[in-house]
Amino acid sequence: MQRNFYQRNSLSIVFISLFVIALFAQFYFGWKKNNVELQEQGLSTLPLEDYVITGHFIAATFENFQSEFLQMMLYVVLTISLRQIGSAESKSLTEKEEVDREPIPHANAPGPVKKGGWQLKLYKHSLTIAFALLFIFSWTMHLYGSYRNFNEEQIIKGEPSVTLGHFIQEPDFWFETFQNWQSEFLSVASIVLLTIFLRQKGSPESKPVDAPHLETGK
Repeated sequence: MQRNFYQRNSLSIVFISLFVIALFAQFYFGWKKNNVELQEQGLSTLPLEDYVITGHFIAATFENFQSEFLQMMLYVVLTISLRQIGSAESKSLTEKEEVDREPIPHANAPGPVKKGGWQLKLYKHSLTIAFALLFIFSWTMHLYGSYRNFNEEQIIKGEPSVTLGHFIQEPDFWFETFQNWQSEFLSVASIVLLTIFLRQKGSPESKPVDAPHLETGK
């Protein structure tokens, strides 16, 4: 039976839709919160369209992005060689798997596989490279947003702004960074360990319901 566009792409459509809704909600309530803080300081509130370029919004947004991309990058890389007995998220402890074999050019293979050479070498690691670049960009934007927000608060307090070199030595940025990283590491550890003993019928992230606890992989 031929499936329509939504059926073929429903997982990505739903998650992108949830992301957009959550981002707009964060933007709106962040704007409200920022204006409350400005009012408490006796300052004029910001119009909605001006909030998007504030350090307050940029820092809060990319603070979350960078930790997610770090999580996915490490997950992709570490699952190449590390194992967890019984986990649906782990490769087999003893056997080679389909993802381990060298790519073979064929009619339906991606372009870099057909071309070979440096393009294939790059393509074989393209997922990790993409997540690494997204992490670096998001981390940089988080740093920029936090730095800008810090100086905006300094101005409100009537204190001098600081240089980026001085700011990066302050605990604020690193507190924001590590409070996100630790939650991402915990969430990955949770799915790795919980899939040893718990099941969800129909989910590709779970082993079959009747699979033994110490059976590794899906």
